[in-house]
Amino acid sequence: MIELQKLCAGYPGRTVLEDITLSFSPGRVLILLGPNGSGKSTLLRTVLGLLPKTGGSILLDGAPLESLSARQVAQKAAYLAQSRTVPNITAHRMVLHGRFPYLSFPRHYRPEDYEAARQALSWADAADVADRPMQELSGGQRQKIYLAMALAQDTETVLMDEPTTYLDILHQLDVMDVARRLAGQGKAVVLVLHDLCLAMRAADEIAVLSEGRLAALGTPEAVYRSGILDKVFSIRLGRVETGTGFHYYCEKR
Repeated sequence: MIELQKLCAGYPGRTVLEDITLSFSPGRVLILLGPNGSGKSTLLRTVLGLLPKTGGSILLDGAPLESLSARQVAQKAAYLAQSRTVPNITAHRMVLHGRFPYLSFPRHYRPEDYEAARQALSWADAADVADRPMQELSGGQRQKIYLAMALAQDTETVLMDEPTTYLDILHQLDVMDVARRLAGQGKAVVLVLHDLCLAMRAADEIAVLSEGRLAALGTPEAVYRSGILDKVFSIRLGRVETGTGFHYYCEKR
């Protein structure tokens, strides 16, 4: 479990996050929403120690982040970044990189590492491109490989920054299914999304960031009823009830 207490973070001369208190709980899908520049990606990167915090505390399974090595952090939390370089290796080899936190030097993959990669490729619906070079894949195919790499890391917390980027609507829904399945296994799943309608249907909890502060935290129903998303995004979020639950839509105000 990851716990943030009064977290502050940012860049030299610019504060991005202020006074964020939040928990990433096992068995739950938490989705971070907020306008561009509200601090969503900065929050994930700070939690992993990729950016320094300027105040507050970050606890991973009760241990302060600063007391853990990068390898120990990587064994506790996997991270699907918003953008990555594209190395000249096969997709299967890219997924195997997710096993690095468990290997000593020199790196020699074990049978369990190959099995973890195989399962991750299957979960991400990417087994059909496993033998192809990364540089030959489409943006959507690459995104599925990066998702598989995060899954192969086999951590109790999975952080995803815009995981549906480049994906068509069917595969966006597949990613949300993967998130729900991971939570069903007892993992804490945290996603940054821009699609409000997708988020409202998939989340157990919604955290709304606005100007670097936590503007709201609660179930999708509670957040919807609060009207905070209308205020923060300057839109009108509506919904209609169907046989499969609420379907959400956005309109300009």
